[in-house]
Amino acid sequence: MHPGLDRLRSYPFERLARLLAGISPPATLKHIPLSVGEPKHSPPALAVEALIGALGALGTYPATAGLPEFRRSAAHWLDRRFALGGSLDPDTMILPVNGTREALFAFAQTIVDPAAHALVAMPNPCYQIYEGAALLAGAEPCFLDTTAANRFVPELAAVPDALWRRCALLYLCSPGNPSGATLGLEFMREVLALADRHDFIIAADECYSDIYDDERAPPAGFLGACRAFGRTRFERVVAFHSLSKRSSLPGLRSGIVAGDPEVLARFKLYRTYHGCALPIHVQHASIAAWDDDAHVVANRALYRAKFDAVLPVLSAVLKVERPPASFYLWPEVGDDDEAFTRDLYASQHVTVLPGRYLARDGEHGNPGRGRVRISLVAPLDECLEAAQRIRQFLERRRR
Repeated sequence: MHPGLDRLRSYPFERLARLLAGISPPATLKHIPLSVGEPKHSPPALAVEALIGALGALGTYPATAGLPEFRRSAAHWLDRRFALGGSLDPDTMILPVNGTREALFAFAQTIVDPAAHALVAMPNPCYQIYEGAALLAGAEPCFLDTTAANRFVPELAAVPDALWRRCALLYLCSPGNPSGATLGLEFMREVLALADRHDFIIAADECYSDIYDDERAPPAGFLGACRAFGRTRFERVVAFHSLSKRSSLPGLRSGIVAGDPEVLARFKLYRTYHGCALPIHVQHASIAAWDDDAHVVANRALYRAKFDAVLPVLSAVLKVERPPASFYLWPEVGDDDEAFTRDLYASQHVTVLPGRYLARDGEHGNPGRGRVRISLVAPLDECLEAAQRIRQFLERRRR
């Protein structure tokens, strides 16, 4: 067996299930799950109709590279969203993927030389797929703490050059999970310079890039940064995008990777053997979603309304900030985030996720400890009711 399998940790939701096992919450209260980041908004009708209309393609094997029209649609969206000036070649700089989770994991297998004793760097807290991808690629995870003190942005200068020299791959997530923090262009310029100096690849996980608060200030992306800094072939950068959050289509399992054509050529070779081509009917539904921006504007408005309703309730009893992007809250709840989660579930039938489950212990402790992640994915009325129950729980607890 692969020795890396023994180093994989339980997924956060497995740990949550164990934490809550045996608890009987009040049967009079409807369960409100705010632990999983699974969008619950209605999927756009245009994508559903395109999916149904393309079911005749079930008798055809899909190609790894995807349909030309799929790649063109994705390239046009990226161009609109990140002002790329038409510099993205859909034939060499775009690949379809079965959602970003699958692609983020597989990407490390392409990039990392298992004989090189390499590092894969990632933010801490992070999406656990990065860690598993590093371990099964034969690399060592290197965790870059993100805390309130650094505004939840990795401190690149705090990483010794000796570690950067061993780095083969750097995962970055913007907007961030769980904090919702966004990376600016100057930060991206610094990362690009580090990648050039130390010869590593940047995996830019940007699956929340279309869920943001201010319509006038969409978060920057690494492809746009490359364009701004004259890197028109997006050297050393591959960006990962998904329809799960943008279009409330998590079950479609449809995403894209885009960027450096030399890297993507190798990734395409890997995927050809991996056998993970995106089904043709899924590609047609995806084209409809990537081509339309109106449903995404409406989607953002729904999340904005939830923040507007929930934050005044929670801010009276929790230290919590409105994030610039994503649909998460990342409040401080005291030293024991597990006890908070367990007791909240037991008394109010509301599920949140302990912050420590999303992070790893390091030199300065676990940066997720003392926080919980609240996913505002339920309908507005349920999110508001959950906030009221959390407030009631805390007010009773403090008496």
